[in-house]
Amino acid sequence: MLALKLAWRNLFRNVRRTVLTCVLISSALIVMILVDGLMIGMIDIMVGGITHTLEGEAQVNRKGFRDNFEVEYVIEDPDEITTELANADKVAGYAPRVIVGGMIASPYNTTGGLVYGVDHSQELQVSRIAEAVYKGTYLTGKDREILLGKEMAKLLEVKLGDRIIITAATVDTNEITQELFRVSGMVEFGPDEMDETLAFINLSQAQRFLGMENRLHQVAIRFHDPENAKRRDLSILAELTDEDNEALSWLDLQPAIGSMIEMSNYATSIVGLILFLLTSLGVINSMFMSIYERIYEFGVAKAIGTTPVQIVQLVLIEALLLAFIACAFGLLIGWLASTYFQEHGVPMGEFEMSGIAITGSIQTQVEAYQFYTYPAYVTLLTVLAAVYPAIFAARIVPTQALHRAL
Repeated sequence: MLALKLAWRNLFRNVRRTVLTCVLISSALIVMILVDGLMIGMIDIMVGGITHTLEGEAQVNRKGFRDNFEVEYVIEDPDEITTELANADKVAGYAPRVIVGGMIASPYNTTGGLVYGVDHSQELQVSRIAEAVYKGTYLTGKDREILLGKEMAKLLEVKLGDRIIITAATVDTNEITQELFRVSGMVEFGPDEMDETLAFINLSQAQRFLGMENRLHQVAIRFHDPENAKRRDLSILAELTDEDNEALSWLDLQPAIGSMIEMSNYATSIVGLILFLLTSLGVINSMFMSIYERIYEFGVAKAIGTTPVQIVQLVLIEALLLAFIACAFGLLIGWLASTYFQEHGVPMGEFEMSGIAITGSIQTQVEAYQFYTYPAYVTLLTVLAAVYPAIFAARIVPTQALHRAL
């Protein structure tokens, strides 16, 4: 208790130095909380841009289909797959699809693109196609409905109700077939390559005009717990994989994004390491200044029998109290800043990353571990940084200290 009282009094012998050191430690803690929350928010946008926009959290495809989207790579017996997905506890929803590349023509222009045949009701459980409709209406299941990407609609110079002709090859005979549609709506996902090349029609009509009755190209999956999508060993994915078909999570479908997420985690660690290093240097400097100011007192204390262990204990308690004060203010300011940016977002402008459009602002994510893990690291670091000054103080020779003080 005596060491605690002395340490507390010594902290405020030079209030300015104590305040500045606390500001340094608090700033490191605040930056770590904000950077971590920002990186989590960025990752959520990137993963959400993949899994919620169109890809789903996992997919079942015929092996080789995703290489070039060749129309003949079909899932021959999708009923067994859809039944298993419907009965799986971890699966929140699934969406059967037909995907074909073809020519999309209006009375004014022609372009190439990918045409998705989707089930309008089941697709709502997996993707955000309905949310992306900015003009017209989402698919209702009626024949000849088509949704066009915003840029594709501009290129084709069409408006709602205009005619669209899709030309594609049938699955079995590879013969050219055509079908008439009417523009029922237009969608905007963000990335230009998506808005320029994607169109959506009803699944039943896509199967009819491509000769694909009771066959599919893809089944997109959404899980109740998004973390299941990161598990490559998930049992449902293994059960749906056989010699013809493969079930893959988004990590396998988009390995580049998975690598970027790992790199972002490393980046956060590097930022934290740099901040902790700079903070430790500031703490060491502050503690040495405090020791040099009290070198006479340490000399007297050693002369009257104070042991080196007691001096080390005194200096380390000072560092511990300093860390507690700094962390208290850092946690308060960090929580206020994190909750503010969680609600209002951090302005980031508009940019595109791996085909994912990030616009406006990124909401930081507030997690409980940020408010006990990082303060623990900062406290431990502050105490460790004070070990060298404490050992120096414990080795002070009384005669030299008294002589230097005079």
